[in-house]
Parts: sequence; C-alpha cells; structure tokens
Amino acid sequence: MKRGVLKFIDLFAGIGGFHMAFHNEGAECVFVSEWDEAARKTYEANYKKISPKLFEDRERLFVGDITKVDAKDIPDFDILTGGFPCQPFSQAGLKKGFNETRGTLFFDVARIIKEKQPKAFFIENVRGLLTHDGGKTFETIKKVITEDLGYSFSYKIIRASDFGVPQHRPRLYMVGFKDKNIDFKFPEPTGLKITMSDIFGGRVDKEVGYTLRVGGRRSGVKDRRNWDCYMVDGIERCLTPKEGLKMQGFPDTFVFPVSETQAMKQLGNSVAVPAIQAVAKEIIERLNNAG
Repeated sequence: MKRGVLKFIDLFAGIGGFHMAFHNEGAECVFVSEWDEAARKTYEANYKKISPKLFEDRERLFVGDITKVDAKDIPDFDILTGGFPCQPFSQAGLKKGFNETRGTLFFDVARIIKEKQPKAFFIENVRGLLTHDGGKTFETIKKVITEDLGYSFSYKIIRASDFGVPQHRPRLYMVGFKDKNIDFKFPEPTGLKITMSDIFGGRVDKEVGYTLRVGGRRSGVKDRRNWDCYMVDGIERCLTPKEGLKMQGFPDTFVFPVSETQAMKQLGNSVAVPAIQAVAKEIIERLNNAG
C-alpha cells in the first residue's frame, strides 16, 4: 500500500459520519457498506465528488448487505471503521468466542478483520453495549478482538458535547491496533464550541440540546418525550435538517435528496463528526508515527 495516505473502509455507513471525519484527516475511503436505500442516496449525493472511485465500481466498492460480501473481495485497507448494531450473541457464553458471534453484524466486523488484518479499527456503539445482556455482549466482543484476533483494545464513553457540538450523545468508542506496542490514548475533550442559541440563531435557555433520536418528533416542549423542540426567543421551534446537521457537526453544504422525515431519521442514526474526527486524528497520528 502507498505510504502516506492511509486507507479505510466504512461499514454500516449511514450518511457517512466516519467518512467525513477520516476524509477531513487526509485518509482515503476505499470501500463502503450500507443496506438502507434512503441512506445510500444521501451518501452518494455527498461523497461522489470527494471519493469518486467508490461509485465508479459501485457493485464492488459501494455495497448493500455486508453479510453477503466475501472479505477477500474487499480492497486492502489500513483502518476498519463503523457503528455496528447492538445485538445479543448466542447462549454459549464466552467459551466459543469468535464462533459465538455468528448471526450478528459484529461477526462481519470480526471476520473482515481476521481476513484483511488491517493496522487498526475504530468501531462505535451505544453506551448500553457495556451492560447489554448482563455485560456478556461486550465481554464477548473484547475477547474476540484481543484473544481470537490478537489486537489491542481500548474503549471509552465519549460525549459529542466534549468535542464542540451541543448535544451530549454519549457513545462507546472502541479502538484497537494490530501492533500492540502502539500506545493509544483517547483525545482530551476540547469543550463546547457552539450552543443551541448558535444552532437556532436566537436565544435558547439550554446550552446543550437533547440527543438527536429516531422517531417521536414534534411532540412539543411540554411533552416529557420531547427531544427536538425548543423555546427560541420565546417561540417554540422544532429542529429541521438544517439544525440537525449543525448538531452532528456536518458542513452546511451537506445535502439530503430525501424527505425531511428521512433526513431527520438519518441524522438520528448518525455519529457526531467532530468527536469521531478527534479520535480519527489520534489513530492516524499513531499509525504514521509507528511507520
């Protein structure tokens, strides 16, 4: 592989938060997997210009169902990235390790790492993964990565608001390296850079907003289930994709060739770009320093 430009793959890609973050740090995306057709439309509309090769050979490089892809057919890469769904494993406990994960999407992450042997991985999940199924899910993932695959394993719950954007959005970040001698540390928080008042362009009492979600929109500020409506200069306003993009750290030039409902769903499923990018920078620096 050409030294200098690190290559990554974007699994369970959604609208490309990982792609945006790693691209901003100078890395090149060489393979994408996302099964949702609406998300694929948004992805292509925004990344076709910066990563044209993906779409010139879309049957091989911009795929839908990762479970149907032979890992051998994936181009060589340095870093595996993705936010895989949280799923329980079989009843076999920790004894079976790698084989126990069959039938889950983490198995596809593991089998690709096993086949391709990348220099590093960066995967993301909800913080509830730590306690999912009594902690068995997380312990199995850790065991597979460290014992079966032989990678280092670091993890931390990171809030999006610690890296500039006004939503807490606590997520579990997991990073590992093939070279276990690499001393990786998660980045220190940089603090809030914009508030909800900046997002709306008017006075909002809450500096940090609610975490973006999927569904249950526009219930109103008095509803305990509310997550997208705010009092702005004394008037109730609800988030649109324009504000949602800012809360997730995407650029203003990002476009949605889908309905507003779909756009808000996609934003709710996405990652916070500045937080991902801060970790991406640390990974890339460690790999470059390691040679």
